[in-house]
Amino acid sequence: MDGVINLFKPRGMTSHDAVYVIRKIFKTKKVGHTGTLDPNATGVLPICIGKATRISEYLLGVDKEYIGELTLGFSTDTQDSDGVIINSSKKEVTEKEINDSFNKFKGLIYQIPPMYSALKVDGKKLYELAREGKTIERAPREVNIKESKILNNYNNKEIIFYTKCSRGTYIRTFCDDIGNDLGTYGYMSYLMRVGVGNFKIENSISIEALRNMCERELYSVLTPIDIAISHMEKINLDSDYYKKIINGALVKLDNEYSSLIDLDIRVYCKDKFIGIGKINQFNNENYLKMNKVFIGE
Repeated sequence: MDGVINLFKPRGMTSHDAVYVIRKIFKTKKVGHTGTLDPNATGVLPICIGKATRISEYLLGVDKEYIGELTLGFSTDTQDSDGVIINSSKKEVTEKEINDSFNKFKGLIYQIPPMYSALKVDGKKLYELAREGKTIERAPREVNIKESKILNNYNNKEIIFYTKCSRGTYIRTFCDDIGNDLGTYGYMSYLMRVGVGNFKIENSISIEALRNMCERELYSVLTPIDIAISHMEKINLDSDYYKKIINGALVKLDNEYSSLIDLDIRVYCKDKFIGIGKINQFNNENYLKMNKVFIGE
């Protein structure tokens, strides 16, 4: 079986654990996720199976969507509900102040990655250092909060919100930063990932549902490889190019493809998805070079 499963990851399960479970259900070792989702979060975790493991790198950078809860007045050492409360404040904030603060954290912003994260420093994950009681300097990183809106506000204390953001955004840090901006504290008390690129929560499937499926049903819920990366541009080539592209040979293209130079693109020929290529320019002429070929494997 080859394709991507839109898994609904339950709370308390690591992404690595999810991969292990999917390996057993689909009876294959060739399984990999497309970027971790915190153990305390639920929601969309696309998992690649078979040949689809070769496209995981093209899914890492897609936008992520979340619905979360920010609880004001407290902060924890992990910036989420799994941590220990380390600060508290009785400061009252208004609805307007909360709305204004959310609006400040839109667009390109800088975040300092939390100590309780999987980022590595000198070969060691930050959360491993944090568990040893160590805190080290972390350089701010630019992220993009593309959309952010408050869905519900309970007494200016618990705020349910939606956000769409770039790769590398920490929603825990987003909550902590808003708390600090308001002159109080805040932590992420709940998180559900509702979208990873074109994979949405409404089309996700649970582990229990997968366990109850026969082989035919399991195959039917897999997203085909090319559909999984449908956020990428595509080209359809004449059948004359077929042998060249499946063998990885350079193919000269017309100038009509100049707008796609340096982009990873889906390549089709004879009404078949062949693989992923990139158009480069040499001496003012365009050439397609296949990076990954899936036909004939």
